Amino acid sequence: QVQLVESGGGLVQPGESLRLSCAVSGLALIYYNIGWFRQAPGKEREGVSCIAMMDGIIDYSDSVKGRFTISRDNAKNTIYLQMNSLKPEDTAVYYCATAYRVGVNHLSCDTNNYRGYWGRGTQVTVAS
Repeated sequence: QVQLVESGGGLVQPGESLRLSCAVSGLALIYYNIGWFRQAPGKEREGVSCIAMMDGIIDYSDSVKGRFTISRDNAKNTIYLQMNSLKPEDTAVYYCATAYRVGVNHLSCDTNNYRGYWGRGTQVTVAS
Protein backbone atom coordinates (compact mmCIF):
# COMPACT_ATOMS: atom_id res chain seq x y z
CA GLN A 1 0.00 0.00 0.00
CA VAL A 2 1.11 3.55 -0.72
CA GLN A 3 1.12 5.68 2.39
CA LEU A 4 2.26 9.22 3.17
CA VAL A 5 2.49 10.09 6.85
CA GLU A 6 3.10 13.66 7.98
CA SER A 7 4.43 14.46 11.43
CA GLY A 8 6.06 17.27 13.37
CA GLY A 9 3.24 19.76 13.68
CA GLY A 10 2.30 21.46 16.89
CA LEU A 11 1.61 24.71 18.69
CA VAL A 12 4.37 27.33 18.67
CA GLN A 13 4.69 31.05 19.26
CA PRO A 14 5.44 33.53 16.47
CA GLY A 15 9.11 33.51 15.54
CA GLU A 16 9.69 29.91 16.57
CA SER A 17 10.47 26.94 14.34
CA LEU A 18 9.13 23.52 13.44
CA ARG A 19 10.31 20.73 11.19
CA LEU A 20 7.73 18.62 9.42
CA SER A 21 8.40 15.16 8.06
CA CYS A 22 6.62 13.17 5.38
CA ALA A 23 7.51 9.49 5.37
CA VAL A 24 6.50 7.67 2.21
CA SER A 25 6.06 3.95 1.78
CA GLY A 26 4.92 1.87 -1.15
CA LEU A 27 6.57 3.91 -3.89
CA ALA A 28 10.02 5.17 -4.78
CA LEU A 29 10.11 8.94 -4.41
CA ILE A 30 13.04 9.25 -6.80
CA TYR A 31 10.58 9.11 -9.70
CA TYR A 32 8.15 11.71 -8.36
CA ASN A 33 7.52 15.34 -7.76
CA ILE A 34 6.41 15.77 -4.16
CA GLY A 35 5.50 18.80 -2.12
CA TRP A 36 4.00 20.43 0.91
CA PHE A 37 0.58 22.06 0.82
CA ARG A 38 -1.48 23.74 3.48
CA GLN A 39 -5.05 24.71 4.15
CA ALA A 40 -6.12 27.22 6.75
CA PRO A 41 -9.70 27.59 8.00
CA GLY A 42 -11.77 29.47 5.45
CA LYS A 43 -8.99 29.53 2.86
CA GLU A 44 -8.16 27.57 -0.26
CA ARG A 45 -5.49 24.90 -0.26
CA GLU A 46 -2.18 26.34 -1.41
CA GLY A 47 1.20 25.06 -2.42
CA VAL A 48 4.01 25.77 0.03
CA SER A 49 7.07 24.05 -1.43
CA CYS A 50 7.62 21.30 -3.97
CA ILE A 51 10.64 19.34 -5.12
CA ALA A 52 11.25 17.39 -8.30
CA MET A 53 13.08 14.34 -7.05
CA MET A 54 14.68 13.50 -10.39
CA ASP A 55 16.40 16.84 -10.98
CA GLY A 56 16.20 18.51 -7.56
CA ILE A 57 14.38 21.64 -8.72
CA ILE A 58 12.53 23.34 -5.85
CA ASP A 59 9.69 25.84 -5.72
CA TYR A 60 8.56 27.96 -2.79
CA SER A 61 5.52 30.13 -2.44
CA ASP A 62 6.29 33.83 -2.11
CA SER A 63 4.91 33.89 1.41
CA VAL A 64 7.49 31.40 2.73
CA LYS A 65 10.61 32.20 0.71
CA GLY A 66 13.55 32.81 2.99
CA ARG A 67 11.82 31.18 5.95
CA PHE A 68 11.02 27.60 4.88
CA THR A 69 13.33 24.97 3.43
CA ILE A 70 12.34 21.69 1.81
CA SER A 71 14.78 18.79 1.86
CA ARG A 72 14.89 15.07 1.24
CA ASP A 73 16.48 11.91 2.56
CA ASN A 74 16.50 9.39 -0.26
CA ALA A 75 17.59 6.54 2.01
CA LYS A 76 14.55 7.09 4.22
CA ASN A 77 12.17 7.90 1.35
CA THR A 78 11.24 11.00 3.32
CA ILE A 79 10.94 14.72 2.74
CA TYR A 80 11.08 17.49 5.32
CA LEU A 81 9.94 21.07 5.69
CA GLN A 82 12.01 23.23 8.00
CA MET A 83 9.87 26.19 9.01
CA ASN A 84 11.61 29.13 10.66
CA SER A 85 10.34 32.53 11.77
CA LEU A 86 6.80 31.22 11.88
CA LYS A 87 3.95 33.69 11.64
CA PRO A 88 0.32 33.38 12.72
CA GLU A 89 -0.68 33.31 9.06
CA ASP A 90 1.27 30.05 8.70
CA THR A 91 -1.36 28.34 10.83
CA ALA A 92 -2.88 25.53 8.77
CA VAL A 93 -3.06 21.82 8.27
CA TYR A 94 0.03 20.83 6.31
CA TYR A 95 -0.13 17.97 3.83
CA CYS A 96 2.39 16.26 1.62
CA ALA A 97 1.36 15.01 -1.78
CA THR A 98 2.80 13.53 -4.95
CA ALA A 99 2.24 14.78 -8.46
CA TYR A 100 -0.04 12.73 -10.66
CA ARG A 101 2.65 12.57 -13.35
CA VAL A 102 5.48 10.14 -12.64
CA GLY A 103 8.93 9.90 -14.16
CA VAL A 104 9.12 13.58 -15.12
CA ASN A 105 11.25 16.50 -14.07
CA HIS A 106 10.04 19.71 -12.46
CA LEU A 107 6.34 20.40 -12.06
CA SER A 108 5.27 23.71 -10.56
CA CYS A 109 3.93 23.73 -7.01
CA ASP A 110 0.34 24.12 -8.10
CA THR A 111 -2.29 21.96 -6.46
CA ASN A 112 -3.57 21.03 -9.90
CA ASN A 113 -0.30 19.21 -10.56
CA TYR A 114 -0.40 17.27 -7.30
CA ARG A 115 -3.30 14.90 -7.56
CA GLY A 116 -1.49 11.69 -6.77
CA TYR A 117 -1.22 10.43 -3.20
CA TRP A 118 -1.97 12.60 -0.17
CA GLY A 119 -1.29 12.21 3.51
CA ARG A 120 -3.71 12.92 6.32
CA GLY A 121 -2.00 16.15 7.34
CA THR A 122 -0.43 17.58 10.47
CA GLN A 123 -1.70 20.67 12.28
CA VAL A 124 0.57 23.69 12.67
CA THR A 125 -0.67 26.44 14.95
CA VAL A 126 1.28 29.67 15.44
CA ALA A 127 -0.15 31.83 18.20
CA SER A 128 0.90 33.93 21.15
